[in-house]
Amino acid sequence: GGGMTHSFSLRMLGRFELSDGDGQVSVPAGSERVLAALAIGDGPLSRVRLAGMLWPHATEKRAQASLRSALLRLPARARAAVETTSSVLALSDGLQVDFKAARELAHRLVDPGGQPDGADLCRAAIATLALDLLPDWYDDWAAAANESWRQLRMHALETLAKHLTSTERYSDAIEAALAAVAADPLRESSRAALIRVHLAEGNRSEAVREYDRYQHLLGSELGLEPTGALGRLLDLPARSTKTRTT
Repeated sequence: GGGMTHSFSLRMLGRFELSDGDGQVSVPAGSERVLAALAIGDGPLSRVRLAGMLWPHATEKRAQASLRSALLRLPARARAAVETTSSVLALSDGLQVDFKAARELAHRLVDPGGQPDGADLCRAAIATLALDLLPDWYDDWAAAANESWRQLRMHALETLAKHLTSTERYSDAIEAALAAVAADPLRESSRAALIRVHLAEGNRSEAVREYDRYQHLLGSELGLEPTGALGRLLDLPARSTKTRTT
């Protein structure tokens, strides 16, 4: 309002936090959900669609009323973060969203034709890609968005580990691969990324230990064996689990 240019930033990775030039802005939970849904939607949303998404079990009339009330309860300091018309809502252009930047980073990394720039190949990128989207939010739309982000960030971390290995930045590459493994300990491609870094660095014993850890986890959790491709990374003869008592 009043022609002032507000600069807002919205943090959604790791936790929810809205800030402006004067620091953190406290926002009621219902209003937080409106901001978060608009940020995930990545573009304007109709009031009807947004209300239906946020209050899926309410009647349309009731959901619309809840949306109006969530907008009214936005504190004055936060009003400029949302642009409203009678039918459509959008986040203001002046709002920096960490999730949007992180998603762009991940897409630059996984794009087969793309060449990530030096700024993408850094520890800050690993830290960003290691974070969940709105952890501890259990709404269906938030959980679905976090799962889709988790899949994307695991791919991005695996690719990042590969780029960092090729420039012999092994400790950063290990950190990227470990972050991918932490996001899904049962995922073989993440484990393979980690094993490749150990091998590139000449740490064969570490690579074999990692393989053994994965084999044990996969066996105890799912009753499965790693694929032959993972063993071939290490030139392992097909190892019989029968001889192993651990």
